[in-house]
Amino acid sequence: MDDIKGRTGMTNRAPTITEDAISQLPALHLLQNLGWQYLTPDEALELRGGKLSNVLLEGVLVPWLRKHNRVRFKGRELPFTEGNILSALQALKEISFDGLVRTNEKIYDLLCLGKSLQQSVDGDIKSFSMRYIDWDHPENNAFHVTEEFAVERTGSHQTRRPDIVLFVNGIPFCVIECKSPHINDPIREAISQQIRNQKDDEIPHLFLYSQLLPALSKNEAKYATTGTPAKFWAIWREDNIDTVGAKNLSPLRELVNISLTEKQVDRLFTDNEWMVREKPAAYGTLERQIAEQDRALYALCRPERLLELTYRFILFDAGIKKIARYQQYFAVRKIMDRIGNREHDGLPVRASRTQTGRRRDLAYPGQRQVVNHGAACQIHRPML
Repeated sequence: MDDIKGRTGMTNRAPTITEDAISQLPALHLLQNLGWQYLTPDEALELRGGKLSNVLLEGVLVPWLRKHNRVRFKGRELPFTEGNILSALQALKEISFDGLVRTNEKIYDLLCLGKSLQQSVDGDIKSFSMRYIDWDHPENNAFHVTEEFAVERTGSHQTRRPDIVLFVNGIPFCVIECKSPHINDPIREAISQQIRNQKDDEIPHLFLYSQLLPALSKNEAKYATTGTPAKFWAIWREDNIDTVGAKNLSPLRELVNISLTEKQVDRLFTDNEWMVREKPAAYGTLERQIAEQDRALYALCRPERLLELTYRFILFDAGIKKIARYQQYFAVRKIMDRIGNREHDGLPVRASRTQTGRRRDLAYPGQRQVVNHGAACQIHRPML
């Protein structure tokens, strides 16, 4: 969705019925079946304090930080103070803007490494790490999806409204644009809109947190990450994705045909009655064929894969943010499997530490670093 006027999120623009009914609604349906909890636009706005300028769902993030972080000291577990919870939130919100990609990198580091905070325990002041994401246990995170996510433009009360946004613990990891296949070159249009929205006078503050940016149009899809020029947006290919299920997930062929509950359907159509004129009696129950956008969402946006791509397959190189293409992803996974097999068989693995000790699976200039538990095995490959 494109422009809206004023602070309320209302628009006088005629709705693009085909765009939403053909691409956006099926995407929301599948995302819910992949494990994303749907929020109406009004619910999402309430969770960000009713402020269109705020892109974090603080009503999700703060309770998650409180529940999933503990101070561990001399065999004891204690909660972080409310002051430290607030400090962790402010650290994520108030990083000074230094250009889109450079600021995105600072936030990425914070998400991956956590925030060190001081807290007094029995009179001793120690530093403890506060994490924003549980990378090792994806099931411990909160996954939400919303649509028509109105965000105020820089220095204005006018807004832009990305079609779909995916939140991990209230943090906007993924921004999706959907286009009708009936318009001329819909993917180019979706990519153009994604790139425009990242400009300084648009809604760059949403993209300070983004990791994955899909562009969808039923029969085709491309993806990129923050700051990617149009010519580098890529397709994703994955064998047997229709019929072989991922870990803890049914195959795609089954997922696209799993009916939404009556409650899910009602919530989905609360804000979409104008779009389809009236709710079909059997919406979400009729069998349908797999579309290319379904394959892209299943491959890139199922919660566990999105976290893996973010943590292991994103690289910042000379001011450019890069995300792996499917060939690189599967090459790294294959190498990691071989390394794991050698370790299991008791065979030696030549390894070297990265300078920062951070886990990284992408190519640096002149080499690929495949990382397991902080140890990097250097494999000569072209850089991204």
